[in-house]
Amino acid sequence: MTDEDRVFKALADSTRRFLLDLLFVRDGRTLTELESELAMTRFGVMKHLRVLEAAGLVVAVRSGREKLHYLNPVPIRLIHDRWIDKYTEGRVSALANLKKHLEKKHDDEK
Repeated sequence: MTDEDRVFKALADSTRRFLLDLLFVRDGRTLTELESELAMTRFGVMKHLRVLEAAGLVVAVRSGREKLHYLNPVPIRLIHDRWIDKYTEGRVSALANLKKHLEKKHDDEK
């Protein structure tokens, strides 16, 4: 499985997306904090976090006896650059060309 496949797999689950949203709002949360936001067992949350860590979307750092979880947005950005940017480029170019055309037409009418 490629890194990209792991990211898509991780993002395919709504609970994992919710965990990423929580970390986006406030990074550096403990398992207990994350678990308190979900209606599932501690073990269930740990399983989801392991998938997110395997995809590189979450980084866990030990701080004393606690393990803090941080969002790593880089894999999502790489997905965006590869799969979204190239499809929106044509639309952006078309809008820029339309703007130039309309401005030229407006200038010609003066």
